[in-house]
Amino acid sequence: MQDAVIFDPNPADAPATAGGATTLDARGKREFNKLQKRLRRQVGNAIIDYEMIGEGDRVMVCLSGGKDSYTLLEILRSLQRNAPVRFSLVAVNLDQKQPGFPEQVLPEYLDGIGVEYHILERDTYSVVKEKTPEGKTTCALCSRLRRGSLYGFAEEIGATKIALGHHREDILETLFLNLFFGGSLKAMPPKLLSDDGRNIVIRPLAYCREADIAEFARLMDFPIIPCNLCGSQPNLQRQVVKEMLAEWEARHPGRLESMFKAVTNVAPSQLADRELFDFAGLEEKQARRQADRIDIHQEL
Repeated sequence: MQDAVIFDPNPADAPATAGGATTLDARGKREFNKLQKRLRRQVGNAIIDYEMIGEGDRVMVCLSGGKDSYTLLEILRSLQRNAPVRFSLVAVNLDQKQPGFPEQVLPEYLDGIGVEYHILERDTYSVVKEKTPEGKTTCALCSRLRRGSLYGFAEEIGATKIALGHHREDILETLFLNLFFGGSLKAMPPKLLSDDGRNIVIRPLAYCREADIAEFARLMDFPIIPCNLCGSQPNLQRQVVKEMLAEWEARHPGRLESMFKAVTNVAPSQLADRELFDFAGLEEKQARRQADRIDIHQEL
């Protein structure tokens, strides 16, 4: 396990760098700095806990134009300046050819902050619209096509890690979606080896609250690009689960924190997965323990 000082959350040279944060009054700037430090600390801890980034890594940050991916890129840039391990960042946006997509927004932003980037053009929008029956959600197919495009491109540019902007609530929403509709107890892991074994995916925002990310994005005045393909679907089960979790948190503050802790604190023997725990071998384990007890008593 790497030492906790590798990604120092409170360096002296990590001021607000852009956007509305520069126009705040003294109190607002103090609050912004507290928020920025909290996000840095949480991202740094996630990187340490799951050993997400190592010496010489080339991290491909998937930039959608939403609040989460902008925040991910900004916090990683901030941590990069003080990390004793050297790693590089490259931003990649997948232009899915959605009608009305403002193609100039991301290049202008990334040119302005001096980050290496690529715009990957793939017309997955037409494929999704053609293949998805009327009234069905587009998420599953869109996700597969997007993932395949990005994973393949990561190899082309020599990226050793793929960073996605999923946060704490995304992970919990996925847990309940799988529980309610998939018949499985799984969520989004903070670190993942892709099915083909070619890519390692990391989620550095895993410990971060969505509300903190939204506030940070607002204060930084990121040029947000809305997604007209996913977010506008009225029958999206993820939105239903999101509202359910928000209601729970409002009624019982701290519940989401407790639930996320549970995701990191699994007791396989207290569930019922025969692949995960050797229930059939319990009698043999009992016999060994009984034999050990007898041996101890004889020695005494």
